[in-house]
Amino acid sequence: MAFIETEIEQQANPVDLVERLASLNDWSFERSGSHEISLSIAGRWSDYHVSFQWMNEIEALHLACAFDLKVPEARRAEVLKLLANVNEQLWVGHFDLWSDEGMVMYRNALMLAGGATASGRQCEALLKSALDAAERCFPAFQFVVWAGKNAKEAMDATLFETAGEA
Repeated sequence: MAFIETEIEQQANPVDLVERLASLNDWSFERSGSHEISLSIAGRWSDYHVSFQWMNEIEALHLACAFDLKVPEARRAEVLKLLANVNEQLWVGHFDLWSDEGMVMYRNALMLAGGATASGRQCEALLKSALDAAERCFPAFQFVVWAGKNAKEAMDATLFETAGEA
């Protein structure tokens, strides 16, 4: 595959769209520069710390979503097994374990190569997929970290689809 050098006009900063989205939803946020914003969003299971970063060199809007759950060293191997199982089920994005901090984090990116511009709807969809994945999977991570369950038990107990209504 050959890469063609082209001049691309500077596109609108998608972080500005995320800031507008945060303002409209009354979420706490902090701009740490023109290319990065951090949001705090309350969820059902945890508060989510979401960072968006515009990476101009690869023309991508990167999202990282962490939640309040530290993984002790003794549970990291089992959490890694759970991560592998969970990631097999995801269509977009993935979970990582940041070893230094012992934190589970969901990550995804919106590629905007060739001068494409992001829309507010795309930024909203990127955030929604992160929050949905975090809300759905948080209990499984909690089962492994705090209840001492293995990855399979956590998956079986928390990551199932319900049908109908009770």
